[in-house]
Amino acid sequence: MEVAAAKFIGAGLAAIGMIGAGIGVGNIWSSLIATVGRNPSAKASVELYGWIGFAVTEAIALFALVVALIVLFAG
Repeated sequence: MEVAAAKFIGAGLAAIGMIGAGIGVGNIWSSLIATVGRNPSAKASVELYGWIGFAVTEAIALFALVVALIVLFAG
């Protein structure tokens, strides 16, 4: 019984990384929107970096999810 509780606690702690990823994605998109709002002609040059930043930040969230699932369901 104690091992199951420890697994739940560990999975919850591992999933905390997804909170930071959510905040990071919000910051990336808000910065991109603000940049394009100030200088619309810069959209073509900053849009690619926005998508790259989004992908990298979401990858961190997926890594946190995978670690949480491994902790929860590993033997």
